[in-house]
Amino acid sequence: MRRFLLFIVFSVLSVPAAAFAQSSAAQAVAQRQQDLRNQLSALESQIAAQQQLLDTAQSQHQTLQTQIDAFNAEIKKTQLQIQAINLTIAQLNDNIGAHNQTLSDLSAKLEAEKESLAQILRQTQMLDDYSVVSVALGSKDVSGFFSDLDAFTSIKSSLADSFNQIEQTSASTEAEKEALQARLAEQEQLRTVAQLAKQAVVVQEKEKQQLLEQTKGIEANYQKLIATNQRTAAQIRSELFMLRDTAAIPFGTALAYAQAAERATGTRAAVTLGVLKQETNLGENLGTGTWRVDMAPNRDQPVFVYITQTLGLDPDKMPVSKKPWYGWGGAMGPGQFIPSTWVCYGGFVNANTGTCTPVSGVSNFWAGPWQYVAGKDRVRRLLGASAPSNPWDAQVAIMATAMLMADNGAGRQTPAAERLAALRYFAGGHANNPAYAFYGDGVMQFAAQFQQDINQLAGL
Repeated sequence: MRRFLLFIVFSVLSVPAAAFAQSSAAQAVAQRQQDLRNQLSALESQIAAQQQLLDTAQSQHQTLQTQIDAFNAEIKKTQLQIQAINLTIAQLNDNIGAHNQTLSDLSAKLEAEKESLAQILRQTQMLDDYSVVSVALGSKDVSGFFSDLDAFTSIKSSLADSFNQIEQTSASTEAEKEALQARLAEQEQLRTVAQLAKQAVVVQEKEKQQLLEQTKGIEANYQKLIATNQRTAAQIRSELFMLRDTAAIPFGTALAYAQAAERATGTRAAVTLGVLKQETNLGENLGTGTWRVDMAPNRDQPVFVYITQTLGLDPDKMPVSKKPWYGWGGAMGPGQFIPSTWVCYGGFVNANTGTCTPVSGVSNFWAGPWQYVAGKDRVRRLLGASAPSNPWDAQVAIMATAMLMADNGAGRQTPAAERLAALRYFAGGHANNPAYAFYGDGVMQFAAQFQQDINQLAGL
């Protein structure tokens, strides 16, 4: 009997013996992470140096040489940014590997705890077949009797401990899964940015070579080329402004929408157009999806169905962003709003709470029921429209993009604030990560180009 009890106690109290190996692996990962951080810091310094060269070239009188210098600085800077992105992806790979290992360890621990619990339950059932008198009669001496009783009590009380351990391990496992999803999402975003950056290098190099071929390296030819390429106001207005998941519109129309949004929100028209241009480029990479396949089923699908029903649209015919391999897509229109974000801009509220964001203690918030409240339609109110806001409509999308940019701080109209707002638009909480710099820089470059056109149209 005593051997039987001691066996149970030992099985309950036994622990894994791989702590030293895990500690060594953790130290190796930490050292690699530090090495990557050091390399990333060095790259950031080089990127800053190229940016300074670029600023210098752009601030000087426009000559063939300054234009070539600007091209070279921009190309070198973009190449360095690609290296920085790849280093950050390498960091995330280590991070993802660590999360996967933790998940594996937690899963193994959870299975071991469940087996331990099952064993305790089985042995407890067996112990229940013994009476205290039986245990006493089976003991060789009094001290042995009380020792057996202590073991019996210990095994009984370990049931509660085992239940608690399983609950804590399950919670830790879920938290690790969420952390892993976040790291995978960040990695996918960085890969998208890296793809855009690589495309930009190709375009920049091609433009530089075309310039050299057209001018034959002669300054006079360059000045003639500038004069020849100077567009008229009519040409600028009539050029098509491409929009993601929506038909292209004349630039003059897009500008009128963006300028109205600037008056309403404080976000510069050129910056709003720059964001939409960058998002359109991203759209070429990500493609389109369908709501039934690509949208988060519990959070976004119920909202999406109600949004489209309110707008009189067929949800099966409306384009949304295709989901990446790590999670969910489902973003709508040129501004790429996901349904659960759009509700707070488009006037939709949960009928039970009267809010567009989850309320503490309310379960199944996104399941609804949902209702449209015209007075809460922020976009409609700023547009002075009479119909619910449609995220696929160009005018609505431009206003909504300007609103979100203003919410992110773009209304201050400083380059730093506008760039940070663009990074928040794309990367959210990762906006300050240097690896995302290319997105913010791209928006600001597009904005500078659009501002030149705006100035020309205004006769400045």
